[in-house]
Amino acid sequence: MKKFLLFSFIGLLLSCSGVKKTQEALNSGNYEAAINKAVMNIAENKTKKSNQQYIVLLEEGYKKNTERELQHIKFLKKDGNAANYEEIFNTYGRLKSIQERIRPLLPLQIQDEGRRAQFSFKNYDDDIIAAKSNLSEFLYNKANTLLKDANYKMDYRNAYNDLNYLQEINPNYKDVISKIDEAYQKGLDYVIVDMTNNTNQIIPKRLEDELLNLNTYGLNSNWTEYHTNRIQNQVYDYQMEVSFQDINISPEQIREKQISKERQIKDGYTFVEDGNGNVVSDSLGNSIKVDKFKTVRCNFYQFTQFKSAQVTGVVNFIDLKKQQKINQYPLTSQFIFEHIYANYDGDKRALDNDLVSLLQLARVPFPSNEQMVYDAGEDLKNNLKNILNNQSFN
Repeated sequence: MKKFLLFSFIGLLLSCSGVKKTQEALNSGNYEAAINKAVMNIAENKTKKSNQQYIVLLEEGYKKNTERELQHIKFLKKDGNAANYEEIFNTYGRLKSIQERIRPLLPLQIQDEGRRAQFSFKNYDDDIIAAKSNLSEFLYNKANTLLKDANYKMDYRNAYNDLNYLQEINPNYKDVISKIDEAYQKGLDYVIVDMTNNTNQIIPKRLEDELLNLNTYGLNSNWTEYHTNRIQNQVYDYQMEVSFQDINISPEQIREKQISKERQIKDGYTFVEDGNGNVVSDSLGNSIKVDKFKTVRCNFYQFTQFKSAQVTGVVNFIDLKKQQKINQYPLTSQFIFEHIYANYDGDKRALDNDLVSLLQLARVPFPSNEQMVYDAGEDLKNNLKNILNNQSFN
C-alpha cells in the first residue's frame, strides 16, 4: 500500500510538471511546443483523468496558433514580395500537419464542462497547391537568372540549391533536372593535379599512381573536381602541385651488441651422507637426495639491421586565373626498416627466454631504395588525404 501511494504521488508530480511546462509554452507564445506536448500525452490515454488539462490546453493552443499563422500568411501576401512564397508554403504545410496530428485523437471530451473540445479544421490543400505553384515559379525564375547572369561560382551553387529544393517540393517541374546538371557543372571548381620530382632519386611508379588515385581519398567536397590528366578544352580554375623536394636514404647498417650471461642450473643430484659417509634415509627408508648445481656461461651476440628513408615535399595550390599561390602545405614521411637477429657461443641455457627466441631469426636482405621510398609513401598518402579534405577554395 505504501509503495502504491508513493508511485501515485510521483506520477501526480510528473503530471503536474508536464502540464505546467505546457502552460508555460502556451503563455510564452510557443504554441507548437504546447500542442506537441499536449498531443503526446493525450495520445497515450485520452480518457485518463489527469490528461483532461492537456485537452483544454490543446484546444486553446490550436486556436491561438491557427489565428496567428493565418494572420502571418495574410501579412505576407499583402506585402507582395515574391521571396515570401516559401514562408507561405511552409506555413500552410505546418497548419495541415498539426490538423493531421490532432484528427486521430478526436473526439476529445472535456468532462468538467460536459462538452467536446472544439477544433475548427480547414482543408488547406488548394492553398498549399497554389503556394507551391507560386514558389516553384519563383525558384525556377530565380535560378534561371542566376545561371544567366552569374559572375561567381557561388551564383551557380545557389542556383543549384534552389533547383534541388524545387525538385524536392515539385518533382520534374519543367526542365529543372537538366538545369540542376547545368548549375552543378558550372559551379564546380576544376583542379588539375601535377606531380614533380626535384630530388635525385627515382619515385616508384606505383607510388606515383597510388598518390594520384584520388578516388581512394574519400574527398568530402561536393564542389571540387580533381583531374590528374588534362581534359581537352577544359578550363581549370586551380592547380595542385605535389612537389618532392628531397629523399634521404641512409646506408645499410648492421649494429652489433654482445651480452654475457651466467646462470646456475641443476646438474643431477647427490645423496646425503652422515659423518661416517653413510647414505641418510628418510622415515620411509628412502635415500635422501639433493640437487646439484653448476654455473653455465654464454656470450650472446645481437645484430640489428637498420635502414631509413625520409621523403619531404610540398603541396602548392595555385589560382590559375590570378596566377597566384593561395596555399602551401608541407609533405613529409619517414620509413624505418629494422630487423633483429642473434647467435651465441657457450651454453645457451644461461640465456633468458626473450633472448633465446631471437636465436631463431636470421639475417634478411635489406629492402631496395625503391622499396624504402614506396614504404615511406604510406604516410604520404595519409598526409595528402588530410590536405585534400581540409583544402577549401572559397
